[in-house]
Amino acid sequence: MSFFRNVATDFRRNKVLYFLCIPILAWYAIFCYAPMVGVVMAFQNFNPVKGISGSPWVGFKHFVDFFTGNYAWRVIRNTFVISFYDLVFNFPAPIIFALLLNEVKNKYYKKVVQTISYMPYFISMVVMCGIIVDFTKSGGLISSIVAMLTGTEARNLLGDASCYRAIYIGTNIWQGVGYGSIIYLAALSSVDQELYEAATIDGAGRWKQTVHITLPGISSTIIIMLIMKMGMMLAVGSEKTLLLYSPATYETADVISTLVYRKGFEDYNYGFSTAVGLFNSVVNTTFLLITNWLSRKYSETSLF
Repeated sequence: MSFFRNVATDFRRNKVLYFLCIPILAWYAIFCYAPMVGVVMAFQNFNPVKGISGSPWVGFKHFVDFFTGNYAWRVIRNTFVISFYDLVFNFPAPIIFALLLNEVKNKYYKKVVQTISYMPYFISMVVMCGIIVDFTKSGGLISSIVAMLTGTEARNLLGDASCYRAIYIGTNIWQGVGYGSIIYLAALSSVDQELYEAATIDGAGRWKQTVHITLPGISSTIIIMLIMKMGMMLAVGSEKTLLLYSPATYETADVISTLVYRKGFEDYNYGFSTAVGLFNSVVNTTFLLITNWLSRKYSETSLF
């Protein structure tokens, strides 16, 4: 009873804040939790006419079909490899960029650089991929630069399966490094400046100050972002991949999300697509839980 009494008291004191939370809770309920009912399609031979309640149950047939299919290990491998490269190269890029910006003392120059770095993030994905296609086609800017550096003829880089991952990760960094640095710049602003003054008196240079003051000061933010990143380990977006890949690059570009798209919207095999998507979500959740457990065990920071 005391719990409900405390809740009622808190509601009376902060009823405006509770009312402000209603649209947020409604959004999550409608768009995040309600669609989870469709997970049962993974165990059905789903028919849109019969609906979820009328479609026949097939158990784990779709999961078996996926893992015994011709392309299962290809899309799993490609998804893991692209996600791993994205973690290695794209995750630290905003941190490094934020550290570099933090060293800039001219506030006007710093604001200009920040503004320019944010711009690619707000470009439409369709426009962004159109730019990438134009720059990497035979005779494009990037293709010409690569040809000049390697001493070969300019060619369509997106048509080469061996170049696809480098283009995908490189453009991810270009598009997100500025916007991703915002949270780290905010964390850097909370680091006690007196620590830098004390380190300067002790003779520590900028590098030692970064290693012993700056990075420990934002370590909790980095850990939280890493945990969230690991929770999306296999969440390679289908939008960009669908706009960039082609049958010539399926060997390195085809990922789980594009297989789900093709099976669901081209082959109308909704049950199979749901099963593959469910497998993807379970793996992502497992990565999230393991990373959070390791973080809680070896540091003082965790999501839960």
